[in-house]
Amino acid sequence: MITDPVLIKEWHVVARADSLRQDEVRSVSVLGEDLVLWRNRNGVMVWQDLCIHRGAKLSRGKVLDGCLQCPYHGWRYDHTGHCVEIPAHPKQVPPPRARTRAYTCRESSGWIWVTFSDAPVSLPEFPEWNEADRRLMHFGPFAVAASGPRIIENFLDVAHLSIAHGGILGDLAHAEVPRYEVTSSDSGVETGEIVIWQPNATGSGEGCHAHYRYRVMRPLTAYFDSHRVVEALPGCLNEGEDSNRFTMMITATPLTETSCHAWFVVSLRGADHVSDEAISSWTHNIFMQDVPIVESQKPERLPLDLQAELHLNCDRTSIAYRQWLRKLGLTFGTA
Repeated sequence: MITDPVLIKEWHVVARADSLRQDEVRSVSVLGEDLVLWRNRNGVMVWQDLCIHRGAKLSRGKVLDGCLQCPYHGWRYDHTGHCVEIPAHPKQVPPPRARTRAYTCRESSGWIWVTFSDAPVSLPEFPEWNEADRRLMHFGPFAVAASGPRIIENFLDVAHLSIAHGGILGDLAHAEVPRYEVTSSDSGVETGEIVIWQPNATGSGEGCHAHYRYRVMRPLTAYFDSHRVVEALPGCLNEGEDSNRFTMMITATPLTETSCHAWFVVSLRGADHVSDEAISSWTHNIFMQDVPIVESQKPERLPLDLQAELHLNCDRTSIAYRQWLRKLGLTFGTA
């Protein structure tokens, strides 16, 4: 396992909470560490994917009577990670050393998170998760052959919207990025309002001025809140009225220094005529436009030395993000 001092204390998504059924066992990976993820009546467990007896992968086992059974010799581990039964010696009490390495996990914002630290940072939370008037949707995991910081910086980059996502999130005729404010603190990076013309917001087929505010919540987790003012169209609000709010949180789970899983949760208020299926297709198509570009970037690890690349005013969020990562001391996935 990579021992980056920053990411060890972070929380990393390993699955959608509603995708893991009772008594299901799954193999996942974070920071080069193979993990076994499983659920029983006591909740969700995330352990090192290793049986202490002969090193077999517990993720190849199964749940019996609420315990996870090793596929090799049948050692059974309860929800605390302690071995409670050894079939070859049914009368023997398993020794104290017969236990797994269990990690802390939580369910939040519809995801299952894991941390490798006994004193982790605060768990990132999607602000709109409990708001009753919102439609909530999850997307991912998207496997990306790029570092986690590269994925987050792409999410924060407004200058590429009119080029990489022309006709949807931007228009080449309106490519200019207005000057905007960025502030940094110990807890992250936050922008002021950024106004962008978008010809097909949220896949609705409607043009709008989108007003964005971005926030970097953790090194590999970011968020935006946008309200969208739709031009006068049949069945829509009049121009100048706040037609809908669209928010999104992304988190990148680092698999290796140059590969990750990207996860999204979005909320939408308004635009009721746009189906969930249309929003899902729109989100997938947008991200698939980003992936090959981000995977092609050199160097693969995000440079934190600002002299390594050329920066302009439109890159103010990226600059602040890199400076913040450098201040934190992040090394994994950066150069």
